[in-house]
Amino acid sequence: MKKVFTILAIVGMLFFVTSNVQAQNEQAQNTQAQTEKKVEKAKNSDAEATDTKSFHQELKKRFVEGGPAFMGIVLLTLILGLAVAIERIIYLSFADTNTDNLLDEVEGALDEGGVEEAKDLLREKKGPIASIFYEGLERMDEGVDAAEKAVVSYGNVQVGQLEKNVSWLALFIAVAPMFGFMGTVIGMIQAFDKIEAAGDMQPSLVAGGIKVALLTTVFGLIVAIILQVFYNFIIAKIDSIVNKMEDASISLVDMLVKYSHNK
Repeated sequence: MKKVFTILAIVGMLFFVTSNVQAQNEQAQNTQAQTEKKVEKAKNSDAEATDTKSFHQELKKRFVEGGPAFMGIVLLTLILGLAVAIERIIYLSFADTNTDNLLDEVEGALDEGGVEEAKDLLREKKGPIASIFYEGLERMDEGVDAAEKAVVSYGNVQVGQLEKNVSWLALFIAVAPMFGFMGTVIGMIQAFDKIEAAGDMQPSLVAGGIKVALLTTVFGLIVAIILQVFYNFIIAKIDSIVNKMEDASISLVDMLVKYSHNK
């Protein structure tokens, strides 16, 4: 009987020890799995951080790789082009006026106080259309024909003011990719010089030089594209203002003819 109890006790102890070992193994496996998940998550986070590296950091890296000579020139064209574009956009924003309201105000002033009151009104207004109207009214004492000629002549002057410096923006659009291409050609020449000096065609010998050379072309094209967008916007804005000026000038001449007949 004692042997039976002893055997049962030994079996129970073995079962207990086995259960503890299995529990410890399961706990260790769970801990290891959690650790692996944390490590994998950290790796994924690092990979995502690398992939989502900010655009300006990547751009700065590529710019430095392109070399200071031609990349600096391309950057200078971008800065000057943006300066011209911003100046033109601000100027055109102030030059654009509501011509319908201005015509109504001028017509009311002519009906109430004549040419002098209309001129006083226009002195307080800003923009090329108000200036054209004022020049036309200045010649009204010489007749409607003289006023019309003044409107047309001064209108051409105002169109020139609207288009001021736009040719510089077109120049920067043209020269930016040219400098980029020049940097690429010079870089390719240097790469072939290295091949000639080494006497062997090794990809590692010229790959870096060719990459640097191509970067100048890429940045030149990027600058040209950016400035081209601004250029098209400015040209469209100028065309819109010029059309308003022409329509308003015709309406002003008709208004002056009506005024001269009623006077």
